[in-house]
Amino acid sequence: MSMQFSELARAVATDRHVSPDEILSLRQLGWGDGLISREEAEAIFAINRQIDNPDREWIDFFVEALTEFVLNGTEPKQMCDADEANWLIAQLDADGRLETMAELELMVRVIERAHNVPEALKAYTLHQIQNAVLHGTGPTRCGGQLSADHVSTAECRLLRRVIFASGGHGPAAVSRHDAEMLFRIKDATLDKANALEWAPLFVDGVANYLKCFALHNAQLSHGRIKELEAFIADNRASVGRFMGAMARELPHARNHFGKVFGRKKAEQAGPDYAAQAAAGEMLTCEETEWLDAMIEADGEIDPLERQLLDRIASDAD
Repeated sequence: MSMQFSELARAVATDRHVSPDEILSLRQLGWGDGLISREEAEAIFAINRQIDNPDREWIDFFVEALTEFVLNGTEPKQMCDADEANWLIAQLDADGRLETMAELELMVRVIERAHNVPEALKAYTLHQIQNAVLHGTGPTRCGGQLSADHVSTAECRLLRRVIFASGGHGPAAVSRHDAEMLFRIKDATLDKANALEWAPLFVDGVANYLKCFALHNAQLSHGRIKELEAFIADNRASVGRFMGAMARELPHARNHFGKVFGRKKAEQAGPDYAAQAAAGEMLTCEETEWLDAMIEADGEIDPLERQLLDRIASDAD
């Protein structure tokens, strides 16, 4: 971390305010060498904890800089490994609670932009989002308020971004953890004056989990992406000459390249994804038992659960 960056961070922490000029200086110093270092990232977190009333300009810088550090600080890009996830959780949870809207927005942005993130970060994010929806107060970055006494429009936007994020349990795929969070929020706010967007979000989210098709390996691990990127980047002439010579000298090899590198005969073809997708529309015994347990937890079918059951029935027609 440069001396100027460190001095500016201390100055901001002292007066508990960050001006537009100071944000510009932090941006220039932080990206002066093309990347954000861990020391700079930790200094940015420290500044955020000291600011009394962070405005949108600060939140934008905070989220942009730290998302860049978490997802692009190491290879492969757009990935968050276990070390980065643990570091991020430690910074967010430094004083035992989520401090600001900037931190909430950061979690959502990382999950949105990442190809995948570790399970620990997914679970942490879901827990913090649920707490924000049920207990949070104050303005959000994109307008609207967090409300502690109902599900607001702004909170619906946050929830939708998280449960349908590409870095979640699958691109646009809702997991059981997501669905159970929606049920917990629903049960806690049944008699509240919730936003109109809440009912369709609950129904869409749980129905997506129950009825939609998602490959169990839809997301590649951090290690696997590194292996693939290394293979793709291996453009040594010796590799090309070997493959070309093999194809020329062994005519029958052409018939085997398809088998070795992924092209298979019809009878050797991989899973029938169309059939799997169709099967995904059918509720399994396990899914039915899960749904029954969630609905029967409070001994009655409430209006939102009725809407969900109607959706499932209409989809089956």
